[in-house]
Amino acid sequence: MAMTYPHPGVRVPKPEAAWKVGELARRTGLTVRALHYYDEIGLLTPSGRTPSGHRLYELADVERLQQIQSLRLMGFPLDEVKRLLDGASLSPRRVIDLHLTRLQEQIAAQSRLAERLTALAIHLDRAEGVSMDDLCRMIEAMTTMEKYFTTEQLDTLRTRREGFTEQRAREVQAEWAKLIPAVRAKMEAGVAADAPEVLALARRWRSLVEEFTGGDAGISKAVMNMYQHEGPALRQQMGDSVPTPEMFAYLGKANAVLKAQG
Repeated sequence: MAMTYPHPGVRVPKPEAAWKVGELARRTGLTVRALHYYDEIGLLTPSGRTPSGHRLYELADVERLQQIQSLRLMGFPLDEVKRLLDGASLSPRRVIDLHLTRLQEQIAAQSRLAERLTALAIHLDRAEGVSMDDLCRMIEAMTTMEKYFTTEQLDTLRTRREGFTEQRAREVQAEWAKLIPAVRAKMEAGVAADAPEVLALARRWRSLVEEFTGGDAGISKAVMNMYQHEGPALRQQMGDSVPTPEMFAYLGKANAVLKAQG
């Protein structure tokens, strides 16, 4: 039942023509038993009958069959297919559009999976002694990113990452490792957000963020949203190298001062 009607080489009957169940089954790749079952549950009731009682399927029936098979391929169960077709008056074109949308979503998901596996393969090629825990953490981090970033944003981040040299990537990582504890120390010491040393840290923070995001405000917002919602779990894995919501608020005050200063 994986074939959708109509398919290449199949002639749709003219409005005045009608097919018996065997002919329809042969031309669509479905079984007679399946078509009988569709009739029994009220999903596809043929428009006519021969004098001897044989089912006759007309053009409208074939169009509905195409809708049924498209919805089935999208993963809808038969009872849901019946509800959709009986209640929404879906046109054949609308069902095809729904099917295309679902396929595009599946292709995008497969593409993201391919990217994730490629990234893991590259990491494994470069690293030695990678443990199962390391792999699980990498997979979890990638999955987390997909929750907060759009496909377009992930594409942008991947392109920017590819533009980094290995040397620059290590330098940025080292800078973050110093910058986050420095901001935390000033905040916990009660240093005012408009103090010169805090403003200097805020400038450096903003510079690193812009280097990572390319100045994309949407990506910056997604990063902050991710840390706010996933922070506890990330800190459990990565310790104090993960900023807290309090740090974002503290830096927000410093950035407001910088913006006012021009």
